[in-house]
Amino acid sequence: MEINLAQCFIAVDDHDKALGFYRDVLGLEVRNDVGFEGMRWVTLGSPTQPGVEIVLEPPLADPNATESDRQAMAELMAKGHLRGVIFRTDDVDAMFERIRAAGGDVLQEPMDQPYGVRDCAFRDPAGNMIRFNQPR
Repeated sequence: MEINLAQCFIAVDDHDKALGFYRDVLGLEVRNDVGFEGMRWVTLGSPTQPGVEIVLEPPLADPNATESDRQAMAELMAKGHLRGVIFRTDDVDAMFERIRAAGGDVLQEPMDQPYGVRDCAFRDPAGNMIRFNQPR
């Protein structure tokens, strides 16, 4: 029996700003853009991984959520506590320079890690931590 990752979800508070990062800076392709009941979901993926998608979702996709629920989610998002994604690349230093040149919010410059990768980290426009690693 086979099992594969199909989708992962990243909460964003501004889909257009998120697209500026994930599509325009990282080069992911938009596969779907859906609105429903005042909310929006955008699905993106790497052209080299057609079976794996990232879904940019509203921070609280619950029409019954209270205002205090929404405020709590906004506070968690602002602190970067909701999601994180790790991308693999064949040139982490070039990826770092590309994102930094585009104004990316740098959390960690490229460095060799004791667990066998060279990596760097950024925050996306919503505050989520996004890491890029390259096997050593």
